[in-house]
Amino acid sequence: MKTMDRRSFMGTIGKPVAAAATVAAIEPALMNRALAAVKGVTGSPEEIARDESFWFEIQQGYTADRGMINLNNGGVSPSPAVVQEAMKRHLDFSNTSPAYSMWRILEPQREPVRRRLARFHGCDPEEIALTRNASEGLQICQNGFDLEPGDEVLTTTQDYGRMINTFKQRECRDGIVMKQFQIPIPAEEDEEVVRLFKKGITSKTKLILMCHMINITGQILPVNKIVRMARKKGIPVIVDGAHTFAHFDFNAEDLDCDYYATSLHKWLCAPHGTGLLYVKKDKIADLWPLQAPGECEMDDIRKFEEIGTHPAANYLAIGDALTFHQGIGSKNKEARMVYLRNRWAEPLLEYDRIRLHTSLKPRKACGIATVQVEGINTHDVAKHLWDKFRIFVVAIKHPEFEGCRVTPHVYTTIEEIDRFTDAMMDIVKNGVPKS
Repeated sequence: MKTMDRRSFMGTIGKPVAAAATVAAIEPALMNRALAAVKGVTGSPEEIARDESFWFEIQQGYTADRGMINLNNGGVSPSPAVVQEAMKRHLDFSNTSPAYSMWRILEPQREPVRRRLARFHGCDPEEIALTRNASEGLQICQNGFDLEPGDEVLTTTQDYGRMINTFKQRECRDGIVMKQFQIPIPAEEDEEVVRLFKKGITSKTKLILMCHMINITGQILPVNKIVRMARKKGIPVIVDGAHTFAHFDFNAEDLDCDYYATSLHKWLCAPHGTGLLYVKKDKIADLWPLQAPGECEMDDIRKFEEIGTHPAANYLAIGDALTFHQGIGSKNKEARMVYLRNRWAEPLLEYDRIRLHTSLKPRKACGIATVQVEGINTHDVAKHLWDKFRIFVVAIKHPEFEGCRVTPHVYTTIEEIDRFTDAMMDIVKNGVPKS
């Protein structure tokens, strides 16, 4: 069988039916050879980030609506055609006789997916639970610790609202106390961030929740430094990695944390409603699941997957998303995200009225950035971007700052980034219509 070159392979994954399904599932050897061809592309990640012929082929793998510019991939990302087709194929098979085809045939195939995710993340497969999203994984951890009235949990004022509400419910239900503190915007000094976390710890602190990447700014926090500081004090740290898995290059060893949850339908582009929970092996038994397993204090990671009847198709297609991601390469993807961000951010920063709430320093942020036009309400900016230019961004209104969150992805074209830049320049110069 003839080996495919990179262009042939990437063109194939853009075809939505027969070819995509064949490459993804029926002929894994062909996929392996094709991936080898992709990885054979020469140049540094920074050079590949600017190779539009490479990214053109990636872009063709998506079924994106080019009648708009979607810069809200931070909420949920589209899946490549090959992932969509894999999920449809598994769903069709599930419906032939669900109690047999879904439970007996497809369900066991979750285990290879688990092993692949663990290999990619650099951990034991028995430390990976497949969940529906980051929120579910984080709530398992937030509700899974035994806490007494008066016990304190520590987090920042910029953590995700759903996770803050989870602790607020424990305040109402269990009488615990949630303490929050501010961090700089942007936060560019690791030691200052560690100092602020350490300053918030008291003798009553029993648990810390922190973001790996803050969803409203794209700020990357020094997880390993904070975890090690807290570990010396005997305080567990739950890491919110909703926006980091498959966004930039890192693994479990880099984080050195015991609890980490992420959504796979964001930067991995897996089927919507898929996530991952990592719990270090020796911590599993003492963490309560949200729904009851067969016995108390089980040390099986699968106890966190107890949700009753659940689909197989979504989870099996995670493997196709991971293959697609690995074909691109983590370092190449990170470099591309930084390149796209800088392409719009740097020209806009030449205007006095533009304020960027995201650092452009290496490893302090990646593809997510939040920009403000001073003197104009952010909701009005976001509305005008959509009404006039059909550009979709998220308006962030936080007590400490405001701005439009901009999140492109690998299918975003340079032309689309430049059109966003031009639209923002138009707003700076001409303002927006009054609401």
